[in-house]
Amino acid sequence: MKIAEVDPLNPVIAAGLDAAVQCGYRRATDISGGLEIGFGPIFLNVAGGKRLSAADAYLLPALSRPNLEFVAEATVHRLRIESGRCMGVEYSTADGTSVSVACSDEVVVAAGTIGSAQLLMLSGVGPQQHLRDVGVGVSLDLPGVGANFHDHVMAPVVYSAARPMPPSRSGHGEAIGLIHTEYADHGPDVQLLFIDSTGIGLPGDDGSVVGYVIAAALMQPFSRGSVRLSGPDAGAPPIIDPNYFGDHRDVRTMVTALRLARQIGAVSAYDPWRLAEAAPGPAADDDDTLGIFAKAACQSYFHPVGTCAMGDTDMSVVDSELRVHGITGLRIADASIMPSIPSANTAATVYAIAERAAELIGG
Repeated sequence: MKIAEVDPLNPVIAAGLDAAVQCGYRRATDISGGLEIGFGPIFLNVAGGKRLSAADAYLLPALSRPNLEFVAEATVHRLRIESGRCMGVEYSTADGTSVSVACSDEVVVAAGTIGSAQLLMLSGVGPQQHLRDVGVGVSLDLPGVGANFHDHVMAPVVYSAARPMPPSRSGHGEAIGLIHTEYADHGPDVQLLFIDSTGIGLPGDDGSVVGYVIAAALMQPFSRGSVRLSGPDAGAPPIIDPNYFGDHRDVRTMVTALRLARQIGAVSAYDPWRLAEAAPGPAADDDDTLGIFAKAACQSYFHPVGTCAMGDTDMSVVDSELRVHGITGLRIADASIMPSIPSANTAATVYAIAERAAELIGG
């Protein structure tokens, strides 16, 4: 996986870093390293103008291995679980062909925070009453499956631009800041993301505002949601309740984060670019109004974790070697196993989980 800073930074992003320093924040030298509080350019996995994926870095170089068969566009219907052991997988191919594969060693699930919980429940592993309610036979009552869903939720402060916006060279977000507010339990609890466009699908964005964004994200959310089945069919979308802002402490922290974003957005480093604050707008000045705005304008930062959490409690799903409690021959290796979310974008952590899983499987 090749990573590098963007050079040069988009001038709107560079103005944001200067604005943060004007507000008294330190300029971080390696904000992606996970050890600094401050603001700085992030490392991006972009090479030759193309964003690299996990497939580029890990899968494609391995496709020629004789012990690997790769099946694209497959839909896994369930794991075959018999007498407390995972015995194989049932799936269908793109043309609708049903396939059943037996396994005498281990099955490793890496379907993500939503998909892994969904697959376990479709296979009869999960909270038994819910499984019965949706018509799935119970193989193992494991109440933590699908619980503990949490994410970095974010909300924007949007500015209209006083001049034409320079084009992005890297996908819009080139710098972040990590802040330790008065409400943090440990480590930074807020991230501010500098974005050089408004046309990125923000809630309520109708394309009428041309400008830039300072997005505020909660790094240590208290709210917990869930993933549940809508029925026994693998083709039925799961029911996802992220429960963003279900805990009032998250509203309080987000209001603080939006105020910090506004503070940075108002200083002189942004003067050449700033025309006006388009959202939340000057009228949204008290805590209640900002809280209402945050709930209406929030979106996922696309970092969901936790639905198959590691641990040794009654609500844990996997142990420290990623093995599913109560089922032999089955491991999970993705973001769902994180019992709590890190104060960082989660991609590198997921890669680390996968590499550790490979070590464990290889003995």
